[in-house]
Amino acid sequence: MSIRLKVILPYLLLTVVVSVIGVYVVTRLVSNTTQERLTNQVLESGRVVSDSFVRQEVRHVEVARIIAYTTGLAEALADEDRATALNLVQPVSAGLGVENVILVSSKGMELVHLVMDEKGELQLVERDTGVAGSVIVAPFLKAKDPDAPPHRAMGMNLANNETYYYTSLPVSSNGKFSGVVVIGTSIRDILPFLKDTALADVIFYGGDGQAIGSTLGAGNRDTLELLSITEEEYTQLITTQEKVVKGSDIVVDGRAYRVARGPLQVGNDRVGVFAVALPMDFVVQAGAASRWTYVVLFSFVFVFVLGIGWVVTRLIIRPLYSLVNTSQAIAGGDLQQRTGIHSNDEIGKLANTFDEMTARLEERTRELERTNEILRNIDKTKTNFIQISAHELRTPLTLIMGYSQMLEQDAKDNPDLMVLAQGILDGSERMTAIVESMLDVSRIDSNTLFLRKTGLRFDLLIKKVNKGFEKAFEERNIEMNTSGLEELPMIPADPDLIQKVFYHIIMNAIKFTPDGGSITVSGRYLNGSEPPQVEIAVRDTGIGIDPALHHLVFEKFNQTGDVLLHSSGKTKFKGGGPGLGLAIARGIIQAHDGRIWVESPGYNEQTCPGSTFFVSLPAGKQSEVEP
Repeated sequence: MSIRLKVILPYLLLTVVVSVIGVYVVTRLVSNTTQERLTNQVLESGRVVSDSFVRQEVRHVEVARIIAYTTGLAEALADEDRATALNLVQPVSAGLGVENVILVSSKGMELVHLVMDEKGELQLVERDTGVAGSVIVAPFLKAKDPDAPPHRAMGMNLANNETYYYTSLPVSSNGKFSGVVVIGTSIRDILPFLKDTALADVIFYGGDGQAIGSTLGAGNRDTLELLSITEEEYTQLITTQEKVVKGSDIVVDGRAYRVARGPLQVGNDRVGVFAVALPMDFVVQAGAASRWTYVVLFSFVFVFVLGIGWVVTRLIIRPLYSLVNTSQAIAGGDLQQRTGIHSNDEIGKLANTFDEMTARLEERTRELERTNEILRNIDKTKTNFIQISAHELRTPLTLIMGYSQMLEQDAKDNPDLMVLAQGILDGSERMTAIVESMLDVSRIDSNTLFLRKTGLRFDLLIKKVNKGFEKAFEERNIEMNTSGLEELPMIPADPDLIQKVFYHIIMNAIKFTPDGGSITVSGRYLNGSEPPQVEIAVRDTGIGIDPALHHLVFEKFNQTGDVLLHSSGKTKFKGGGPGLGLAIARGIIQAHDGRIWVESPGYNEQTCPGSTFFVSLPAGKQSEVEP
């Protein structure tokens, strides 16, 4: 049987079984209107609460108008006569059963502030609670319009830290604005009435989404914290165009509730956000009747799926695990590992192909290891040859240079002989430089390069390097510029080795820059990196480097272009050389834990796009770079 049938047939059967069960559950157990009725009842309770608040607002406006029209009150407010205003408003408020009444003069003075205590008596608040700056009073004081409509809001009274629903009205006398009367009813007293009216629990929220009052649960701080919503949710609800919005279900004291939230709007003002909640007990009870049916059905499905899974594991998963384990072992280097799978399906064919690939990989790996060993031996032989040749050449070169110098001294009076002696001496010096480069390469390859780090100043080092090329700059008419080197901090480095690095880089820039060009050495301090770096850039206006060769130029004995066309002078245009300079530079920079790279748009001897060599070295700590 093919793997396709092994996968399709069991899960086709499983799909049929699950579909039959799903249809049964939907048609017999779930497709009832319990949830829908609960949701509709919650939404209807929300509308009742909103309408009840409108009726509460009507009561506030009636009481506020009675107080505002009390004979003499407007004049007392205009004159800021606290005693008269108190004598007028206190008996009226007590008779009307007002919980909280505040009188504010037209100049913003809080003349009278009465709050009903636990005994039902109105108590005078002696201090200014800042109501004049609230959103329901400040607009009146600013506009001073005696005919302005009322304002509403929910807020905390600082006198007793109780949350109230407030309504404010202007007070006038003879058409002139005299002050503001504020009527408040505590949310604590409103909530039971709303619960009885809406036949649901009611929750009110403050401006940050914190629940400030609720008939749900114990109504303590922990319960209010549980019922709270986020400030973002509060903002969405206060601005929604819907009257009541269905919310998420909550659990309070182990009992589940369905919640609907919405903006509390009275007149043109949205005074806050409220919620109504109804218990979902009868939904649970309805589901409990079908509990055993669910248990039996899904127990059967579980056992059936478990059996199908076991069969699938035996037929498919185990071979796949074997393939995975074998591939991991091979990735770990064990090329002798094999899958051991023998079957005629697709997994068996895959396993056989995988084993054949592993066998070939093992064979190729052995061949590569043998080849790499040969290459390592060749490279070691080449390094030894360079080192031995360099050491062997130093002795005869020393003799040639010594005799050349003696011959130069004896030939002072013979110009022709003087030219010959000078030529021999120049060639000897160049040969000595090549031998020194070969020794540097051998030290780098054998990791025997010794660093003598001291405090290095790049401005002095570059001046010293440029001094050695003054003759070449003059002969080739090449302009040498520097910038930013004096501002660079001292770094811990080997001055002699770093000097070799820039000697080779600048010499290459001279060789591949046509006469009349320019070379610029610039530096910058990179404090944002870790550790801080000093970056030196050597830019030329030369013939450039092909991007494909950017990495190869740092390899030993590498030459760009046709070597046979190079001139023999070391600073002549396209001058020759052993191809070791940049390899030495890279080895020295890497030994200092730095980086060296080149950037060039390409090679073109007509347009001369130029090249830029970058050297980045760690700046180190201040204590490390003291001279």
